[in-house]
Amino acid sequence: MSTDDEAQPLDKPTVLVVDDTPENLTLMSFLLKELYKVKVANSGEKALRIALQPPQPDLILLDIMMPEMDGYAVCRHLRQQAATRDIPIIFLTAKASVEDEEFGLKLGAVDYITKPISPPVVLARVKTHLNLKASADFLRSKSDFLEQEVARRTREVNAIQDVTILAMASLAETRDNETGNHIRRTQHYVKALAEALQHHPRFAHQLDDATISLLFKSAPLHDIGKVGIPDRILLKPGRFEPTEFEIMKRHPELGLNAIEHAEKALGASVDFLKLAKEIAYCHHEKWDGSGYPQGLAGEAIPLSARLMALADVYDALISRRVYKEGMPHDKAVAIIVEGRGSHFDPDIVDAFLQIEASFIAIAQQYADSQQALEAKAAAQAGDTPAS
Repeated sequence: MSTDDEAQPLDKPTVLVVDDTPENLTLMSFLLKELYKVKVANSGEKALRIALQPPQPDLILLDIMMPEMDGYAVCRHLRQQAATRDIPIIFLTAKASVEDEEFGLKLGAVDYITKPISPPVVLARVKTHLNLKASADFLRSKSDFLEQEVARRTREVNAIQDVTILAMASLAETRDNETGNHIRRTQHYVKALAEALQHHPRFAHQLDDATISLLFKSAPLHDIGKVGIPDRILLKPGRFEPTEFEIMKRHPELGLNAIEHAEKALGASVDFLKLAKEIAYCHHEKWDGSGYPQGLAGEAIPLSARLMALADVYDALISRRVYKEGMPHDKAVAIIVEGRGSHFDPDIVDAFLQIEASFIAIAQQYADSQQALEAKAAAQAGDTPAS
């Protein structure tokens, strides 16, 4: 094999020549065939069909003066279609006026060569625009790759967030066998409330889509601190004694400590756990300042915790426990309304009243099964052997 042959690329670029005159097609094919793969079309309609068929041409040499569909019309069609809009077009024509050239370039051609042609000029122009296209294709491919890589890494980060929260929430479930579907219901209640308030003047700046997504992910950690409460209190089938309640009231602080401990293990503050810390630590605060553990009032209570406060209380009211039956929805609503402005943020209560049907649907979708209720009762009665 000759040195010249070795210098040629294995995969030659493809040039489509469009001209209604056979002699011109023959001339251009002869001129280009040593360097490029050459396709020919003797009409605009045929040129469009070839341009859309794989492998598509890398460059098009296009005559203007053709019957039925002239080169200008062909250029317009090529530029209007996503599959062909990036193929460089060089007009090769006898129309030699400045106005013709200006018009052709405005249509989207990259160059304009007048007939009779100069072979060296044609070859130089074709080579230049093929090199430019190769560079553009490389950059476009690189950009697409980077976008895909960013999307892949974003999915990985989201998956890590989900797994982290799920693992911590599952830990809480292993200690408190009443939390399973309670966690899922409150998670969806919080999301429904946040979406209902997303365009409210007080909350719009805090409740963008990304924040609502994080609220949904973080809500299951609201009772993570219960892992630190002794079984004799956590699993007690009845109301707490005052001293027992004081111990139970420590679970918000224990939850905050657990999440902060996880952050320290990672060696950095983790943005996506900010809402989880707010919810775990503050969801027992009350609007009037009578809650715990800090006695915060009004908007000093983080919005995430205010949303969870209503979701948590509603679910506790309607849910069956070993020591009580679940309350009817209407009665639970009445208690929520009674707490408007004292226990709960008034605007959050108003949003709750607007989406009562959503709360009912969530409660039904994630209702505890009879089997699960019986298992809870057995566990709390001590009938189930320790694992």
